[in-house]
Amino acid sequence: MEIVAALHAKLKERLGAHRYELWFAATRLRVDGNELVLGTSNAFYRDWLRTHFRRDVEAACLEVLGCPLAIRFHVDPHVSARPTCTGSDSREPACPLPAPARDRRTGRDAAARQPAPPAAGRPRRRYLQLDQFVEGESNKLAFMSAQMAVRRPGKVTPLLIYGPTGSGKSHLLEGVYAAARNRHQGARAMYMTAERFTSHFLEALGGRGLPSFRQQYRGLDLLLVDDIHFFAGKKATRVELLYTVDTLLSRGRQLVFSSDRPPSELLSLGADLVTRLKGGLVCHLEPHDYATRVGIVAGMCREIDVAFPEDVQLLVASRASGDARELSGVLNRIQLQSLAHEQPVTLAMAEAVLSEHLHESTRPVRLLDVQKAVCDLFGVGPDSLRSRCNSDGVSQPRMLAMWLARKHTRAALSEIGHFFGRKSHSSVISAQKKVQRWMDGHQQVIVGQNRFEVEEAIRRAESLMRTA
Repeated sequence: MEIVAALHAKLKERLGAHRYELWFAATRLRVDGNELVLGTSNAFYRDWLRTHFRRDVEAACLEVLGCPLAIRFHVDPHVSARPTCTGSDSREPACPLPAPARDRRTGRDAAARQPAPPAAGRPRRRYLQLDQFVEGESNKLAFMSAQMAVRRPGKVTPLLIYGPTGSGKSHLLEGVYAAARNRHQGARAMYMTAERFTSHFLEALGGRGLPSFRQQYRGLDLLLVDDIHFFAGKKATRVELLYTVDTLLSRGRQLVFSSDRPPSELLSLGADLVTRLKGGLVCHLEPHDYATRVGIVAGMCREIDVAFPEDVQLLVASRASGDARELSGVLNRIQLQSLAHEQPVTLAMAEAVLSEHLHESTRPVRLLDVQKAVCDLFGVGPDSLRSRCNSDGVSQPRMLAMWLARKHTRAALSEIGHFFGRKSHSSVISAQKKVQRWMDGHQQVIVGQNRFEVEEAIRRAESLMRTA
């Protein structure tokens, strides 16, 4: 039982509370010799977990037990059906949407197929508020756009907010949802992740509930979908979303989406959907600058029982330069140290925690990481990057790769030159200088079928390196 509990805890840590509750809360785990048996309520969820989460389950076993186990997925008659996500951890709206009275095709009550309301006494999910969002130079436009979506719904629609993980996308969407429900009483609103939309659609498709699904979603006044890049590769779901978007836009309804990349990098969603996104308002959330991080840390400290001196808050904001979740994690570790040792928070205590945190969280960038990012961005193969070809389509990515390797790796000049086609160290120096001249002159490079300024190409390559 202790092993099973540890596996569930590790899966929740790897996937996040929302995804874990969505897919694993109603599963049954047991260890049988050298095999981990994962039971589900039906064949659909068994196949879905086996296809999408096998690697996460294997990794959790390795971390908990220290050795790999064979994973067997099966339908377990003792496992109850997966609960609908209408509880405190769900991104489902707390208020149920109006259900159609009857299904014209079957004559049965269509509400019977709607998600069940929260159980009596079960706490509703608490959504983040717009007034809790820390405005700064890195997010000002997106924040103003979110406020406009609340005050004047349908004026600018669809609204797409994109940016890296932890930049505040979900906070803005939750804030819009909560504020719109308070401001526009009776409005039909729904906020969910793209993964949840997909699972709703597949449930409707498998249970012949498409008419009810479409009536539910296309009758909304406000639809917010988080992480729409999740729809890549899901053709049927994308088509359904496209028709839903078109219906809501034709009625002047407000749509708000979030993504980890701009529309130009969402081509896998299909040209039609990308065109709709570009036709609205697109806002970029940049990584938090220092002033914004100071405000975020101050707000988090107000929610913590332990007192954090101002110099500690400033230190955390300056040293933990990642996203809001990283800041929260550092503050939680400092709080735990204070409680464990029964001592007030001090600057020395924060220094020790930050040093340990940065050592654990920083993974050194390898030359292979740089090579993969550049190859993925420019659509060239590693062999081309290392070849003697000097055409612009090969030499430009190669020089950018050398420049990125000098910036992000600890490799010596000779090592970088040898890795990228047995070039001399002087070739690497020359590439550095040339890329710097490109940046100073705002020169453009060819990326696939498009042309981008060098700084934009570097930003995209660095984004790929971070997600490698």
